[in-house]
Amino acid sequence: MKPVLRPLALFLLHCLAACCRRDPVVPALTGLPVILCAGDSITAASYPKHLKNLLARDGFSVQVINAGAKGDNTAEYIRFLERSQIVERTDPDWVLLQLGTNDLRIDSHATTAAQFRKNLEAILERIGRHRNPDGAFPRIILATILPIPVEIRWHFDAGSRSRVEAEINPAIRDIARRRGLVLADIHPLFVDRPELLPEIHPSEKGYQALAEAWHRILAPLLSSAAKRESKTR
Repeated sequence: MKPVLRPLALFLLHCLAACCRRDPVVPALTGLPVILCAGDSITAASYPKHLKNLLARDGFSVQVINAGAKGDNTAEYIRFLERSQIVERTDPDWVLLQLGTNDLRIDSHATTAAQFRKNLEAILERIGRHRNPDGAFPRIILATILPIPVEIRWHFDAGSRSRVEAEINPAIRDIARRRGLVLADIHPLFVDRPELLPEIHPSEKGYQALAEAWHRILAPLLSSAAKRESKTR
């Protein structure tokens, strides 16, 4: 393919993928507290399943719903939330948000650091202003993104890899601090254990480790919330 045609071809492929994208199927609500796992393909894969099993093992009666949208950057996830109405349809008690890897791509998904901040703030505003039937707002846990361990032609390059810690994760940490959100700093786990992240996506053991990392943060919060609720009854 000639270089001058490559950007057009990538744009057309991106448009075709967007047209063919299917929103996740929302399961019937069970009446249990809802944990909504929000993010891109790293979320859409198997970590929510592992997290559900870990929470069930510990006796937490919750419903874990996967709201991962494969291939989405932050701008596309805003549209996903608007199109799918998944927050409004699930009334989540907790939202686990890990998003930003696709913003580092060098194709049509590419996002500047300033626009990433703006998009992430918009996502948090949309989720945070939703009021559940009991009058409560969703509690959001915001996560840093994983490293980018490899370069992928036309998608991720060396600049993408350096932007993770130079731009995106600092922005996530800053936004969490300013908004008073719980931060799930997942990134160091995969720096210390690179075998869990052989490519852009974790291995199956990596997804299990990701679920365990979420579990370590979420389980104490669920326990504290349950104790507070029992005292008010």
